[in-house]
Amino acid sequence: MTVNFKKTYRFAVMSSLYITFFSTGLVGLLTYLFFNFSFQFCLIFALLIASFSFVVIQYRVERFIYKKVKKIYDDVALLESSTFRSQPITTDMATLTREVKKFATDKKLEIETLKVREEYRREFLGNVSHELKTPLFMVQGYLSTLLDGAMNDKAIRKKYLERAEKGVERLIYIVQDLDMISKLEIGELNLEITEFDIVKLIQNVFDMLEMKASKKDILLMFDMKYNEPIMVKGDQEKIQQAVVNLMVNSIKYGEVKGATEVSIENLTKDKVIVRITDNGEGIVKKNIPRLFERFYRVDKSGARTEGGSGLGLSIVKHIIEAHNEKIYVDSSFGVGSEFSFTLQKVRYKIKEIQK
Repeated sequence: MTVNFKKTYRFAVMSSLYITFFSTGLVGLLTYLFFNFSFQFCLIFALLIASFSFVVIQYRVERFIYKKVKKIYDDVALLESSTFRSQPITTDMATLTREVKKFATDKKLEIETLKVREEYRREFLGNVSHELKTPLFMVQGYLSTLLDGAMNDKAIRKKYLERAEKGVERLIYIVQDLDMISKLEIGELNLEITEFDIVKLIQNVFDMLEMKASKKDILLMFDMKYNEPIMVKGDQEKIQQAVVNLMVNSIKYGEVKGATEVSIENLTKDKVIVRITDNGEGIVKKNIPRLFERFYRVDKSGARTEGGSGLGLSIVKHIIEAHNEKIYVDSSFGVGSEFSFTLQKVRYKIKEIQK
């Protein structure tokens, strides 16, 4: 491959000028003292010595530092930095220093980013492994017990098969959530934007989760009676899933005999904000920034008594952000939490039909 070598003559020019001035001055002085001084002779001598000095110095300097400089470029090329390697090789130390410094800074930033990603990858794989092995071991334990002889007892057989089925259902739930969040992150999950009534959607979620909430005697309610529909734009199915995840989370960590309240407010003329508030245990302030991370749990004990995949809030965040909307959380430990998100409002006029 032909190397594009950018030559820098500044050093050679300056050095040859110094030599020329000194040599010409010395020769001029000697000719003045011992011979007949000739200005023409001194001028020709100066031109010759300047040319000779420039050629020798430039050649020598290039040959001296070229190998070292080229090695720097070759070492950098091994790191596949196309932006650096595409530049012509230069013997200008200031330019080379700037280029190498910029390259080193970019590489340092890239390495730090890779370290963060690697740490995230390790944590993610560890979390996935932890989430999957619990139901897997549970299913394996029940099936092994049945195969070891418990299958002959009808009561135990039915109970263990039902528990094994719950373990399989949890595995399916985790895999489905992982599949959805992966598609949301890489933008493969297309949104079907329609106009729908957010009040009706929330009421459907109330009906869906009524039995789950009744187990903890938690009341699901609106903050007021909404007599008119509130039309919004979005993917109705995905928004419903986001509301379900938030309300399930509210019920899961809500206070027994407590309440989960939903309010819908006008944020701007084009936006509404949906607030889901509970009076549960609340969240410590330092944990709030990490709430929407995959598998992040405020409870560090590792208990899984409440079930779930640990991906609910992360899925909510991706769904809302896929709509180019915002999600917020406000919580006080021991008081309760409020999760809220915005939606595009549909501005319409109700036409009265006269009979």
